[in-house]
Amino acid sequence: MSDRHPMTGNEMSGSERGGLERHSYDVVVIGAGGAGLRAAIAAHDAGARTAIVCKSLLGKAHTVMAEGGIAAAMGNRWPEDNWEVHFRDTMRGGKMLNNWRMAQLHAQEAPERVQELEDWGALFDRTEDGLISQRDFGGHRYARLAHVGDRTGLEMIRTLQQRAVALGIDVFMECTVTELLKEGGSISGAFGYWRETGRFVVFDAPSVVLATGGIGKSFKVTSNSWEYTGDGHALALRAGASLINMEFVQFHPTGMVWPPSVKGLLVTESVRGDGGILKNSEGKRFMFDYIPEFFKAETADTEEEADRWYDDKKNNRRPPELLPRDEVARAINSEIKAGRGTPHGGIYLDIASRRSPEYIRKRLPSMYHQFKELADVDITQEPMEIGPTCHYVMGGVEVDADTELSGVTGLYAVGECSGGMHGSNRLGGNSLSDLLVFGRRAGEAAASYAEGLGGQRPSVSEDDVKAAEQAALAPFESEGGENPYSIQQDLQQSMNDLVGIIRTGQELSRSLEEIEAFKGRAGKLSVEGHRQYNPGWHLALDLRNMLLVSECIAKAALAREESRGGHTRDDFPMTSDSWGTKNLVLRLNAAGDGVDLAEQPLPVMPEDLQTYFESK
Repeated sequence: MSDRHPMTGNEMSGSERGGLERHSYDVVVIGAGGAGLRAAIAAHDAGARTAIVCKSLLGKAHTVMAEGGIAAAMGNRWPEDNWEVHFRDTMRGGKMLNNWRMAQLHAQEAPERVQELEDWGALFDRTEDGLISQRDFGGHRYARLAHVGDRTGLEMIRTLQQRAVALGIDVFMECTVTELLKEGGSISGAFGYWRETGRFVVFDAPSVVLATGGIGKSFKVTSNSWEYTGDGHALALRAGASLINMEFVQFHPTGMVWPPSVKGLLVTESVRGDGGILKNSEGKRFMFDYIPEFFKAETADTEEEADRWYDDKKNNRRPPELLPRDEVARAINSEIKAGRGTPHGGIYLDIASRRSPEYIRKRLPSMYHQFKELADVDITQEPMEIGPTCHYVMGGVEVDADTELSGVTGLYAVGECSGGMHGSNRLGGNSLSDLLVFGRRAGEAAASYAEGLGGQRPSVSEDDVKAAEQAALAPFESEGGENPYSIQQDLQQSMNDLVGIIRTGQELSRSLEEIEAFKGRAGKLSVEGHRQYNPGWHLALDLRNMLLVSECIAKAALAREESRGGHTRDDFPMTSDSWGTKNLVLRLNAAGDGVDLAEQPLPVMPEDLQTYFESK
């Protein structure tokens, strides 16, 4: 691997040009999480000259927070599991708003992608007879999450990263892409800057794969790290692509609530998959009060029944703690709002009374150390205080199911920044298999397109490069303006309060008014100092993306007058049949300073697949 480092030089003021670095590739992958790495490996294996550009360090990705496992119908625990059941679970978890073709491909190809990971060196936990172990997770009929303790995402990143390094794929670390470049309607490259020096860099490439992750930093309480500012979503919009499903934001039911320094940090669903139960401040196991009619046939409705499920898993009735995430998050939110929360504003997650200390330390080593070191809580002896945290956005770039091609020629999207696969709610474990299945497909398609161009590649316009430079340097131009950190803080509070887990039309309208005000403030912000090591400048550029994506979420949430999956309207509490037949699509408006919204019918599922939902 050629580990690219920033060019070095003397301090540059905001206005100084400082040279322009250029590189040429067939495929440029933006993002180095599971989706980006898998796409880059596939593109390289298809013969394309491939580069990975990542905002942070290689391997520093939200993928590592997907701790529970990779959902794949391998049948290692339950021989009767198969892709059809996984497909049905995924569609039902997404409340039938998923792109059926993506859900089908995902369920069919996930087992092979997991096996491929093992062939590349991933060390999975094993069953008694030596097969890859699989655990239970919410919304899955059978235990199908291939896992490595409670650190599966970390092992996946380690394996893919090692593979990419061994193949010699060029990696540009701590390099942020701010614009996609086009000739006519086709991608010609990408423009960015080195975070260390502030110097600009241009990538000439006919194929760009977006794998930039999510939007969590628009919210105050989130499991997402600092990189997740909706970069891929916004880059795609500005390039002319469309976004779908942006109203659907997943609030993971279990994030740490204490101490404040770790508020929002994820508590893996594996804790509940391995027997943990949810209790309110009165000691009541409250999830039995929140089982929806849709899931009653498959869910234990008494504590005795649920306990028997853990002792003898031949009974497929599942405990209510393993309902899909949106159902569990809403139940927790309701208990807290009703005054039955913990001293720090959460509820209790208890595995200590259900499992032995040895079992917990063996199955959940990361969770044991996380709570011990960060909160001084021994989860083998006492319950955890947890609450919902903004975790994942189901919405993203609208893509072709088979190739992950967006509406812009040469632009592909995969992972959390793509939309359609998960519908209105993602099942736990489906994220990691999503990255593998569609990362491979996107990489192969991007390489095939680039190869087919021959010598007729779109060229980068120097005028576009100059315009991208001016846009990047704009925060240095004004003096006495507002600090970008204060705008971000106000945006996060507004999104948390008005576009959070429970929404109303009045609050969503107010959020859109506030976002417009934040845009006005962002237009006058100013950044002090030089371009080197300047986090204020970095945030100023990220804010443009965060504001655009926040508008998409709020506008779509206001338009969808029903409750479904990760979108709950207090003023429209029921799921509507009429809303179940259409997606909301967002595109950049003509002025380029906001988004337009339109309704679009769902793709029609073939009759042979529809039969899976008729009597099961």
